[in-house]
Amino acid sequence: MVQWKKIEGKVSEHPAFKGIIETKAALYDMQTDPVHRNEMTFTSPVSNEPVGLSFLQPKSKEDLRKRRRMMEKWAGQNYGLMGRSPDYLNTAMMSFASSAHILQGKENCFPEHFQSVFEMAREEDLSFTHTFITPQVNRSQCYFQDETEEPISARVVDRNDDGLIIKGARLLATQGGISDEVLVFSAPSKLLFEKGEAFAFSIPSGTAGLKFICRESFVGGASAFDHPLSSRFEEMDTILVFDNVLVPWERVFFYDNQDASNSLVIQSSFHHFTIHQVLIRQIAKTEFILGIAESLTELINVREYQHIQEKLSEIIIGLETMKALLEKAENDAEPDGCGIMRPSIIPLRTASNIFPRIYPRFTEIIQLIGASGMVTLPTEEAFHSEIGADLEQYLQGANHSAAEKTRIFRLAWDLTMSSFGTRQTQYERYFFGDPVRLSGLLYHNYPKQKCVQMVKDFFEQNKGQ
Repeated sequence: MVQWKKIEGKVSEHPAFKGIIETKAALYDMQTDPVHRNEMTFTSPVSNEPVGLSFLQPKSKEDLRKRRRMMEKWAGQNYGLMGRSPDYLNTAMMSFASSAHILQGKENCFPEHFQSVFEMAREEDLSFTHTFITPQVNRSQCYFQDETEEPISARVVDRNDDGLIIKGARLLATQGGISDEVLVFSAPSKLLFEKGEAFAFSIPSGTAGLKFICRESFVGGASAFDHPLSSRFEEMDTILVFDNVLVPWERVFFYDNQDASNSLVIQSSFHHFTIHQVLIRQIAKTEFILGIAESLTELINVREYQHIQEKLSEIIIGLETMKALLEKAENDAEPDGCGIMRPSIIPLRTASNIFPRIYPRFTEIIQLIGASGMVTLPTEEAFHSEIGADLEQYLQGANHSAAEKTRIFRLAWDLTMSSFGTRQTQYERYFFGDPVRLSGLLYHNYPKQKCVQMVKDFFEQNKGQ
């Protein structure tokens, strides 16, 4: 039975967080390693000291490629399994700061605070989590609360000379409680926000009155043999509860402004740069998946079967499609009105529609190749017990010992069938929201007129025939 209690002592020593914190630390170690430092950092325009390259505001296509090479190194280090590696929200903060002029002159907006918080994050190399999802009280209809009721969704309940007072909850802050800062903003909506719900701010994770409620941990155990992925890459998801939390004015980006909430995400470079980072990570993850699938075929000697080749070709096609879309996004990049080089959004939105569909299929392919071998998997301890000899005799692979074979099968199982693995699948399905809405967004923003004109030209050229 799971026992729910407040974590005491060092979070870094708790079984639910130890692995991911060590993995995250390794990313920062790579950034300061002399071997990688030139590719991982750039010179701060403020301090002239090296700072993380994921904070770079790109002014050219070469800057975009520098950002990509840096992110590829981090994604390769974590095999694309960390959806919230620090470069994701570093990128988000960079994009908001680069587009903060959108809020200039708007009521209750402080665009200069985006710049100051971004510079602080860059100079101190802060790590962020974020939340923009409100609690799902009733998804079948609009839900509006009486102002006299205890807030469910986080909202501004008061303001004073020191700042805003926030009360209520927000959902799904991945790596909540193990990051330096919490970025909170209202997602764009065609519906009306309730009073006090349209805001954006960033506060330290240790702010008084802020509570992180964790789901059950998906760390299967400390053994890297038994749980090769969850022991290292399990990113805790949390509910944020604001109990009359004071947000200082200098940390407020805007409040009580629905137009600002919508325009900030829709008109800014947020999607251009965050999808660019996500696509880089997802390519690394797909390469890892292909490696696992190919390793399984070698283990059980099924490489020559055509249906196996067809399945692995599906992964290859997906991988090369994602790579091509990334290249196109960078090749077609254009500067915005402030000189920031934005990757082209159409190939990026195309990728964000493709991956939620193909990732579940990739995990299914691994399950199909592994078949019943994915079900009865002995533990590391079992190989060192009195049944170890039996396991070595009866579970050996075509050209591998039973222990070697089991190690790879457990890797495949942890990615596709464990609680950690099934969370990965659900996470990728909904990374950027409802797939149907993503399709609608791509449709509405795709330049279709040229294609329509081709049809008109066809009829014009064939008049009288």
